[in-house]
Amino acid sequence: MMLKRILWFTSAILSIALPFKAASCDIPPAIKDTTVVRTIYPSYNISPKAPDRTRMSNTAEQLAAHIKLGWNIGNTMEAPGSETGWGNPLITEDYIKLVKRSGFNAIRIPCAWNQYSDNKSAKIQDAWLNRVKQVVQYCIKNDMYVLLNIHWDGGWLENNCTTAKKDSVNARQKAFWEQIATTMRDFDEHLMFASANEPSTNDAAQMAVLFSYHQTFVNAVRSTGGRNTYRILIVQGPGTDITKTNRLMGTLPKDEVANRLMVEVHYYSPFNFCLMEKDQSWGRMFYYWGSGHHSLSDPSRNPTYGEESEVKSAFQLMKAKFVDKGIPVIMGEYGAYRRATPKDLAVHNDAIDYWIKFTTRQAIANGLKPFFWDIGVAIDRRNNKILDQRTINALVAGAN
Repeated sequence: MMLKRILWFTSAILSIALPFKAASCDIPPAIKDTTVVRTIYPSYNISPKAPDRTRMSNTAEQLAAHIKLGWNIGNTMEAPGSETGWGNPLITEDYIKLVKRSGFNAIRIPCAWNQYSDNKSAKIQDAWLNRVKQVVQYCIKNDMYVLLNIHWDGGWLENNCTTAKKDSVNARQKAFWEQIATTMRDFDEHLMFASANEPSTNDAAQMAVLFSYHQTFVNAVRSTGGRNTYRILIVQGPGTDITKTNRLMGTLPKDEVANRLMVEVHYYSPFNFCLMEKDQSWGRMFYYWGSGHHSLSDPSRNPTYGEESEVKSAFQLMKAKFVDKGIPVIMGEYGAYRRATPKDLAVHNDAIDYWIKFTTRQAIANGLKPFFWDIGVAIDRRNNKILDQRTINALVAGAN
């Protein structure tokens, strides 16, 4: 199966192909907020409200305990051009209901905003804000937790964790989140906001810039008041890569309310098995994975790294660094996908099932909250039916 999703994050994923190395780095509650956002765009915090704690009582740790299994509506609200730009239909409430019936109680909405905004003023189109609000309402009406982010979105933030772009990106981050947060302010704690998606960050200097973007996000949301004063906010590790996050993410943004922040990472390892679409000079696609799921007839496609012990090691890093300190970790994307080309197709399909079940179970065992990435392959959004029941079964079995 050829994944239709454009792999903006390939370089980040490749880095997790390397063996995981533990690094000792404690997370203090926060550091002093030194973020200064240069005035480039108008302020969109034009109607701040007094703090409102109604149906916003849970801390991040308490709310995370309610999230059992999450689902991504991929290649849709982040698609270029329009919600249907990558071939998926408009999201309907019936689709959300089907996701819930299939065993999920949380939805991640990857979302673009920049393409719906004015370049000079950073004003987001009212029609788009209202459409996103409608989709969030579908989810919350059906008692689903919702993670709403700024996704790749043309790379204006993700590709620019640099000192040269720091001022302009912080200004846009502030303008966007003031508008998003104000529009969504009346939703209760079922709605969470996420600062970014997979920010390209490779060293301490870039991490410092990314940290400023996260601080701007927190400040902008809190400034709008109302329920946003207490809303759970999620900040992304560098590249959402577990190894880099363990090594580089040494603190969290300053927040005016305690214990309302989560951290996000993603997991597609081994890349050769999960996402690789064709053989490369540096490596071949893996069709098989895990104990008891290697092929005897097609051994050249068996994995050479990234099996069960490495999954466990990776998740244990996040448990020790964050979860054990009371900071929940969202595994905002993960997945492995079926192909039609393996010679040993039965073993391949069993291996996909096994990876999904094993990875889901290990994530939950280590306190990570898993959100499976789907672009309309496992659940058909046009006819609202299950296309890949084996994947759904494996996810639910892993969660249970």
